[in-house]
Amino acid sequence: MTDTVKKAAAKPAAEKKVAAPKKVAAPKVAAEKKVAAPKVEKAAPAAKPVAKAAAPKAEKAPKMTNVTYATGKRKDAVARVYLAPGKGDVTVNGMPMSEYFKRPVMQMILRQPFGIAKRDGQYDVRAFASGGGLSGQAGAVKHGISKALSIADPETRGALKAAGFLTRDSRVVERKKFGFRKARRSTQFSKR
Repeated sequence: MTDTVKKAAAKPAAEKKVAAPKKVAAPKVAAEKKVAAPKVEKAAPAAKPVAKAAAPKAEKAPKMTNVTYATGKRKDAVARVYLAPGKGDVTVNGMPMSEYFKRPVMQMILRQPFGIAKRDGQYDVRAFASGGGLSGQAGAVKHGISKALSIADPETRGALKAAGFLTRDSRVVERKKFGFRKARRSTQFSKR
């Protein structure tokens, strides 16, 4: 009896092995369809590339030596100012002062520190202004020039301080409040 139980138990295991599907090899037709890809030769590079329309290249500003750096601020504007001994050239954001600040009042604002310190035409200025409007940027550059001038030439500090050019003008726009139209402007009051 034990032999028959063993044989009965052995038969299903053998059947399982037979029942497993066999892997079938891919037909030979598919192998024959493989075609070698045509060889593509790389083209030789052109001797000279075709030049685009000749655009005027921006002239690089000559490197300034013996530079004094200062940062000026006014309203929301910030100016990074580089001051070096020179002929009195003032450039703002890569443009001459007269092109960037077209209004004569703003050009006068930039020249004020040199007039107060009696150093007209002795320093070149390269300034990079950002933020705010033109008026704020002019004030920021003026503040930066004053700070750099007082560092480069300590004798000028007294005159610039007396004129108030070294003090940061802290007046900024007041924020708008909720329930109001502007910072302080309320809605119109109606009694009836």
